[in-house]
Amino acid sequence: MIGTSLCKWAISYFAVAIVWLLLAEVLVVAGFGFPNHDFGGPDTLVIVHMVSIGWLSTVLCGALFQFVPVLAARPLYAERWTLPALALLTLGLTILLAGFLTLGGHFNGSPRLLPVGASLLIAGFALVVANLGMTLWSARPLPGPARFVAAGLGCICVTAAFGGMFSLVLSGTAIGAQWPDLLVSGVPIHAIAGIGGWLTFTAMGVSYRLLAMFMLAPDSDARLGRLAWLAGIAALAAGAVGGVLALWRATGVNLALLLAGAAALLSLIAYGRDMLGLYRARKRRALELNTRMSLVALASLVAVAILGAVFLATGSLQSHVGALAFLVAFGWLTGLVLANLYKIVPFLTWVETYGPVMGRVPTPRVQDLVDERRALKWFMLFFAGSWAATLMLLVDEAPGFRVAVAVVTLATLGLGEELIRARRLADVSEPLRLPTGAVVPHLLVSRN
Repeated sequence: MIGTSLCKWAISYFAVAIVWLLLAEVLVVAGFGFPNHDFGGPDTLVIVHMVSIGWLSTVLCGALFQFVPVLAARPLYAERWTLPALALLTLGLTILLAGFLTLGGHFNGSPRLLPVGASLLIAGFALVVANLGMTLWSARPLPGPARFVAAGLGCICVTAAFGGMFSLVLSGTAIGAQWPDLLVSGVPIHAIAGIGGWLTFTAMGVSYRLLAMFMLAPDSDARLGRLAWLAGIAALAAGAVGGVLALWRATGVNLALLLAGAAALLSLIAYGRDMLGLYRARKRRALELNTRMSLVALASLVAVAILGAVFLATGSLQSHVGALAFLVAFGWLTGLVLANLYKIVPFLTWVETYGPVMGRVPTPRVQDLVDERRALKWFMLFFAGSWAATLMLLVDEAPGFRVAVAVVTLATLGLGEELIRARRLADVSEPLRLPTGAVVPHLLVSRN
């Protein structure tokens, strides 16, 4: 990536996302939302959207703005769209949450805040999809990892469309009144497209490139990668398209969800075997902390697949859906994102600070910008807390769940401090910290 233009606002996306994550964790520790309140109630919806949009979607957008040009070997279509997209996403989510708080009786506002917030979010995601989509379009035929991202972009369109319709129903508008059963039957499709397609499928595509790059591994097995992609597409089609057709014909979504689950399991098995192949074929024998923690996050994904299959076979999936959702959101997605951020932020900082003077003066290595021994304890706390919180949900122990999430919150604060230290070059030894021609980067904005 030396010589590659850095996305000016990618670091800003990361910072805003971490703030949303911390806010969500603090609210959960305070007893806000599930399991202290109804799983589908307004309070829980606040937490769900803080995590899914404020944290995971925002951080993913920032990462994609930087790495889709690398995947596509093309410049980002419109750098100038990235800041307006961040503003729309942040403002839209804030207004949407105000609408949920109104429904929960915490805020004296109008339920019509929901469609207003949803409209702003749709506009923000439209800018993201258009920007990344045009970048990918210019690089067709797409390489393997980029196809995962393209499918994820399609899924966020489906997710946003259903979210907009939900906002109309919940706000009690005349248009929303025409879909009385949408909230019951449409939520699984919304979740499949959002969590399964946009977040997980896109994260799979990005991880293909990042793990191979950071482990110095050869390209992944093309056959396994193709199988993972095709099975994933089949799962998303069965869950989203099949679900929509089932809604239209009023036949229920159980068959569509069963087919989607089977295809998703096949996709995850192929993806897991492909990741294991990358690990075995790597040239970097001593794994860096970010790669080791990514593997721990993958173990959480395996646990999700196993537990989901067991609960489905025993008919107890409905009663344990909250625990599985938490393990997906934190043990898998958040764990994977934090592990990669621990490498991405120092990497981008190194490129920005030392790339222009590389070869002319001595410079530190990327790993010299971090202290892995110090950060390891925060990752251990994070994953231990995530798994403990999942266990507490499985045994229906709400106080224990809040204690475990408090541990997760502490770990998140610690990892956030590590990222700030990397950005400020705080761990670089003084002789190499600022050679002639290098300057300390801005905390939230990259010089491109």
